[in-house]
Amino acid sequence: MSGSASPQLPLPLGWKAAQGQKDFYVSAANAEAVRFLDGWGTWPVPVALLVGPPGSGKSHLGAIFARRTSARLIDDADAGMSDEALFHAWNEAVESRRPLLLTARSAPADWHVALPDLRSRLAATPMVRIGPPDDALLHHLFLKLWRDRGITPPPELAPYVLRRITRSFAAVAAAVEALDAAALASQRPLSVPLARAALLDLVAPGAHDGD
Repeated sequence: MSGSASPQLPLPLGWKAAQGQKDFYVSAANAEAVRFLDGWGTWPVPVALLVGPPGSGKSHLGAIFARRTSARLIDDADAGMSDEALFHAWNEAVESRRPLLLTARSAPADWHVALPDLRSRLAATPMVRIGPPDDALLHHLFLKLWRDRGITPPPELAPYVLRRITRSFAAVAAAVEALDAAALASQRPLSVPLARAALLDLVAPGAHDGD
């Protein structure tokens, strides 16, 4: 629990990622996407595409947008949805004027869309990207992933871990998973010594481990 001074052992309980607006951290990496969604009334069509790598917060930002605007949100539109279903969702949004936000890992040019009418509609869909994470966003993400688990890590853990892993959303998520698993397996609280042993496979080339 937050505010406790005693070491915390992670518990093997189910957890759900916090999706509230207060949990979303705006930084240089996603500020353009936030501004773009805030200006949805100026979109040329009531459909837009939010692109970002795994773990970048695009689903979180999309959920906030959907709640604020009563929009329909389709996550991972580039995977698991047929051309026909996506084509009809696009047309329905235009006809009803209800906003539709698609999230994806890549731009439509990389989707291998077979339906010509869908390709033309996606080409006309405004798109915004979440950029590479900056230091502030990586730090916030690290802490948020622990909050989602109901755990407050010691303050020295985030700087130690983030200096040693690849600068990506996926690397932060992998580090948290590895630390959580190591703490559970050893029944030890989160600490720098635990991280030093648990993250050997995740340390970025050239990372300094002298402290």
